[in-house]
Order: sequence, then C-alpha cells, then structure tokens
Amino acid sequence: MIDLHMLNTYKDTFGYMSQQLSFPEKLTFHPKTFEEVFDETHPAYPHVVAYREAMYEKSLSEIQAFYTDTFDFNEKATLYMTYNQLDTQKERGQMLAKLKVLYEMFGLEMPASELSDYLPLMLEFLYAARFDGDTRAQENVQLVIMIIEDGTYAMMKHLESERNPYAHLIRGLRETFKRCIVQDKEVTHHV
Repeated sequence: MIDLHMLNTYKDTFGYMSQQLSFPEKLTFHPKTFEEVFDETHPAYPHVVAYREAMYEKSLSEIQAFYTDTFDFNEKATLYMTYNQLDTQKERGQMLAKLKVLYEMFGLEMPASELSDYLPLMLEFLYAARFDGDTRAQENVQLVIMIIEDGTYAMMKHLESERNPYAHLIRGLRETFKRCIVQDKEVTHHV
C-alpha cells in the first residue's frame, strides 16, 4: 500500500528524477535545483550526490553521448518500463493503454510522441498529478510505482555492474519509493 501523503512529500524528487532521466540539457545539472529538493535526511541523498559527482567530471556533450549510449542503445537499461517486463506485445499494448487512461484520469496530457511507460513521463505524472481526496488514487498510484519498481530493478543491477553513474540515480529513486510504501504490521497470534 502506498502512503499518498508521503508520496506527496517527495513530489519534487520525482520531478527532479524525471529531469535527470530525460535527455540532458544545460540546466539539467543546475545546483540550485538539487539544493531545493535534497537535504542530508532525504533517502536518495547519498545516491544523488554520487551521481552528480560522477557527472560533474564530464562536459555536457560527453554527458549527452553517455546518456544516449546508456539508454538508447542498450536493451538492459531501457527507459521504457514494460519493455522487458511483459511477455507479449499484446500485454504491453494493453498496459500502455491502461497507463495512458490513468494519466488522463488524473489530468495529465500525454505527449503524442511518447509511450506511456517512459520512465521520465511516469515520474512527471507522480510529480504533477493531484491525488488528494481521490478514491481512485491508491490503486492507480500503486500500479504506476509497481511498474517503475519492476522496470528499474534489472536496469539498476545492470548499470551497477557497468559502474554507470545512472545506477546511483535509479537506486536513489528506489530508496525514495521505499519511504512511500506502508509496511504491513506483523500480525501476532496468541495460542
């Protein structure tokens, strides 16, 4: 179960992560953006710091080439979260349609040129959508986070094995999601 209040607390994190996982531009690495979102108590802080330190060693053109090599030419690190998760094109097509409807239900218009399982778009949805008081939010947000969690696990492991700085960013995202999951209280029985 998702703690929607906690998820709301981390909205800016999802916006930041969406920006970082989109094609890099000059403002992508502006320090003010980082400082407005993260402090040392944030669950993603050490991971995002490690990511930023690695990226600051590169020029923008090097980062852009690195981004393309990492995400555009590598099936193990695709930003399309259902690409490696669903067995058939039919299953994937159904999930893409479901996500598109879900986004529209919460007021997000999808760009016509993008698939609904594109990680930056999914994070943008979590950043921009308003869930307060909406009875549909719990189930639908849980679906989005489940897809992201499933899609990023293998990607993160692959990127870690390659010592790719984006692994830090993905780990930070996953650590943030962990804070938004309500842990079931263990049921104890007295016999």
